[in-house]
Amino acid sequence: MATMKDAAEDWLNTARTRVDAADVSPDLERTGRVEEVGDGVAHISGLPHTRLNELVRFEDGTIGLALMVSEAGHGCVLLSDAGGISAGTTVTGTGAVASVPVGEALLGRAISAIGTPMDGGAEIKAERSDPIERPAPGIVDRDLVTEPLLTGITVIDAMIPLGRGQRQLIVGDRKTGKTTVAIDTIINQSKGDVICVYAAIGQKASTVNRVIEAVRDHGNIDRCVFVVGTADAAPGAQWITPYAACTIAEYFRDKGQHALLILDDLSKHAEVYRQLSLLLHKPPGREAYPGDVFYLHARLLERAAKLSKENGSGSLTALPVAETLAGNLTAYIPTNLISITDGQIYLEPKLFYEGQKPAVNVGMSVSRVGGATQAKAIKSLADSLKLDYAQFLELEVFTRFGAMVDARTQKKIDHGRRLRAILGQNEYAPLPLSLQVTLLLAVSEGKLDTLPLGDMPKLRGMIADRLPKERPRAAASIDESGELSDEARKALNELIDLCLADLKPAAADDADGAPNQPTGEGS
Repeated sequence: MATMKDAAEDWLNTARTRVDAADVSPDLERTGRVEEVGDGVAHISGLPHTRLNELVRFEDGTIGLALMVSEAGHGCVLLSDAGGISAGTTVTGTGAVASVPVGEALLGRAISAIGTPMDGGAEIKAERSDPIERPAPGIVDRDLVTEPLLTGITVIDAMIPLGRGQRQLIVGDRKTGKTTVAIDTIINQSKGDVICVYAAIGQKASTVNRVIEAVRDHGNIDRCVFVVGTADAAPGAQWITPYAACTIAEYFRDKGQHALLILDDLSKHAEVYRQLSLLLHKPPGREAYPGDVFYLHARLLERAAKLSKENGSGSLTALPVAETLAGNLTAYIPTNLISITDGQIYLEPKLFYEGQKPAVNVGMSVSRVGGATQAKAIKSLADSLKLDYAQFLELEVFTRFGAMVDARTQKKIDHGRRLRAILGQNEYAPLPLSLQVTLLLAVSEGKLDTLPLGDMPKLRGMIADRLPKERPRAAASIDESGELSDEARKALNELIDLCLADLKPAAADDADGAPNQPTGEGS
């Protein structure tokens, strides 16, 4: 009996301790209900304290984002499938804003805009989660853009150079190679110190898979993050994809590293926003886009910056992609993006169909920042390159009408055609700086003016194959320092002369009917 009494007393003592430690504060839960739902948008009533861009949770666990807040009710975009939501469904406010996991664990992975793995891999153990909407660095927190970002594409690095911290628009019609330019730029960073973040906005799943496979086969996928909002994803998920990708890239920038952000593409992003806005009854404006569509992309691209030394000297370079219709650069969204960015790379359909790849129109392309950061080795050879090339294009058009030209004009045309052959490249094959410099040196000094155009691919292949083997010190010096010393220039000129000398007997053999197989990169 005494034992039972002691046990009861012990239980009462521990019970009092548990009661004293229990949290008996009121648990306030804000709830509302769905009035109507459809097309990825839900209109809800209740939740009077919900804030703009706050996350809400529906009864079945679906997450939504409050994109329109008013006294009459709120408009929410759904971030996943709405199959379990109907009129009358309970919805709860979370008090949180949309965020995405960030950290080194994301490298080599493909994720959704809310951090869900899209590559079939394990759950991501991120360092932390950061809001997808963040303020851009202030003016005093930024530094001058002084370092080059090499794309490995000769026509861009020579005529439209990019700098780390720049925003450069890639614009052109559908199927003109915009994504290929972006992929080549990612591949070219595989041996450098730049982390690449690729945001697929409204793309087909097959297209995204091709991008990932291209980077896997030709680059270093372990230094890349893929944020995927495919065309079959919820419109809300597509809409937040570029903001989530930018937050992931900012993590590396804020650590003092360098990041490259590809946004492919913002035309589809604007279309998704137009769709959501019209469903939320926002007043339409030009081309049915709401009036805040400019702010949509301005607040995103302003986050690209080169930080000051006090803030770690990191950089975030943004390469947004936009699509035009029939080459119309004056359409609403391309015009907005051109005014936001620091320049544009325009890919012209006419050049693409003529076989000039990449089909960059150098006359309508410009870099307002990168010229000051261009690698000195290329800058010394490309000072007048853009002007000379533009003059050649005009002269070539003139001669197509059968006009007679003098010897001086014909010489310019011949020189320009060799330059155009040098600027052409295969996809997924970015060139190291040393090879670009060698090819530009050959054409700038007129060494190729008498070479038959049909032999240009063979010469490119010869130089690409022999440069690292026969002139390794000169190649390494250019790649590491970005400068062309007198010693390196002499070594490169010797290599060019040797390749030309070896090519002439081969050309003579061809004339006699002997086979001559091209070798190396340029074939």
